[in-house]
Amino acid sequence: MSVEGVAAMLPVDDVAAAAKTWEALLGVAPTFVDGDRWAQFDVAGRRIALAGTDKVSDKAGVMLKVSDVAAAREAAIAAGLEATALQEGLHEIRCVVSAPGGPVVLYAAKPKA
Repeated sequence: MSVEGVAAMLPVDDVAAAAKTWEALLGVAPTFVDGDRWAQFDVAGRRIALAGTDKVSDKAGVMLKVSDVAAAREAAIAAGLEATALQEGLHEIRCVVSAPGGPVVLYAAKPKA
């Protein structure tokens, strides 16, 4: 397993309102918006994700894009952490790990059909 990307993940109640605020703060438009579920900004070589109805927690956390979600999940469990079962989202395969400081979402893009 290798980590291919790291992003901050912030839970929000209203994706549209939060995206407008972050757009004003960052001076750039979101690179992706998925209705009331999700918005993300790619800035300075990093990603900030706003999780609305698709949030996994009410705590801020991090997302780790990995080459092999199943292997990353097993490594987390072997390290003594709790991890959810693998879940298939609209765009990704993921699991949530309970880590010190907040949730960690391990994910990979869904293979293209």
